[in-house]
Amino acid sequence: MEELGLDLTDDSLSGTPYRVAKMYVKEMFYGLNSENKPEISVFDNKYEYNKMLVESNITINSACEHHFLPIIGKAHVGYISSGKVIGLSKINRIVDYYARRPQIQERLSIQIFNELKIALDTNNIIVVVEADHTCISTRGVNDKTSKTTTIEYDGIFEESDNRSEFFNLIRSK
Repeated sequence: MEELGLDLTDDSLSGTPYRVAKMYVKEMFYGLNSENKPEISVFDNKYEYNKMLVESNITINSACEHHFLPIIGKAHVGYISSGKVIGLSKINRIVDYYARRPQIQERLSIQIFNELKIALDTNNIIVVVEADHTCISTRGVNDKTSKTTTIEYDGIFEESDNRSEFFNLIRSK
């Protein structure tokens, strides 16, 4: 703010540095603090549900680590149990936790995947992240229509039929 020549003694701006710092620490980047990592509840799959479970359109609010500009999008997560199931809201909390840090989308997809792989003790996981990067739409190339999509998967999702089923499910929502 000083570099921009703003008058920090102005009553409208005097508290802004503190408010911005507080916003980054408590809201935008709370995922940098391991104490904020969500508790993961997993349960035995006593119902023996062995088909795909999909949680789609999970809101992503993140920030590009190169420009600190917003990344806004959706995550879609699927898995097939190998004996454990996860509380549904925990999937959303995992996505949000890793999104709430300076981030690149490729790493975000991998972090979500790896966290679920550990929690569920399975490789049968797929993660898709679709996002708008405001560092692309508001600066530089100023492209307002492009969207970035990343995908991470393993296990049964290595088979194209299973990936296709997943994509059909998330498109139908």
